[in-house]
Amino acid sequence: MTHRARRLGPVYYDEFAPAGAPARTVVLVHGGSVTGACYLSTPDGRPGWACSFVDRGYRVLVPDWPGVGRSAAIPPDELTGAVVCEALGRLLDEQDEPVVLVVHSMSGPFGYRLVETHGDRVAALVALAPGPPGNIQPEPRVLAETAASLEIQGEVLRWSLPKQGLWWPTEAFARAKMLGTGTRFPPSAFARFRDDLVPIPAGLLTERQNVHGSQLRVHDPAPFAGKPMLVLTGDHDTDHPEPADAATAAWLRTLGATVTYRYLSDPAHTGNGHMLMSEDNSGELAELVMEWVGLLD
Repeated sequence: MTHRARRLGPVYYDEFAPAGAPARTVVLVHGGSVTGACYLSTPDGRPGWACSFVDRGYRVLVPDWPGVGRSAAIPPDELTGAVVCEALGRLLDEQDEPVVLVVHSMSGPFGYRLVETHGDRVAALVALAPGPPGNIQPEPRVLAETAASLEIQGEVLRWSLPKQGLWWPTEAFARAKMLGTGTRFPPSAFARFRDDLVPIPAGLLTERQNVHGSQLRVHDPAPFAGKPMLVLTGDHDTDHPEPADAATAAWLRTLGATVTYRYLSDPAHTGNGHMLMSEDNSGELAELVMEWVGLLD
């Protein structure tokens, strides 16, 4: 395996390549409050999904969103989902062949937008506990609003959000949102996980909550026709109850995508929360994804 740290415009990314010719290129895009490092290793020190995919012969790219982590060149108040997607789209354009695009949580709408704008560069989409698009996500109830902040009631969780700058994750957020009620997250690794969380640019978080209808929407269904997609969700993910992600899968089908929806409630996989790539069965879940990708060939 070879590893190179690279930069394209505002995006820093890690590139991992197997010893031989790669089967495919997989792009692993992180969600909110974390960086691409969540795919490099688990909080308790095991090899991450990037290693699992490379070991199976895939070339893997792991970017940080522009303005986040190692890609922190863009000021937070200039960041929108459209800006993030434009930068990630440049990364897709640089590849020799279409990629398998893996998105998690807040990156779900980025994945849908990239299929719409770069459908010829995306061979398949894997959406892990994905946020819904603005097309189907209801607007949250605004409980209070000032010039500087918002308090909203989301579909499951209540949020206090700044309108500018950065939103810093709290320990309560980490436990309720990132871990949920699952039994798969290694308890001894929580302190390290909490300490490694990063702030989310305020504008990206208000978009994710669809405040005032701001979430990214899909306007052109044509690139979705026949596109293979996997939606994968843990059965103890507090912010992603089964009907929510089932609705996202159903919406993708209405656009013509060929969708596999996997809700992890079977005895072999039950207990997963939100951070599928960090939990004690992360290697098994990577195998599930790779088995699905293998069916594309």
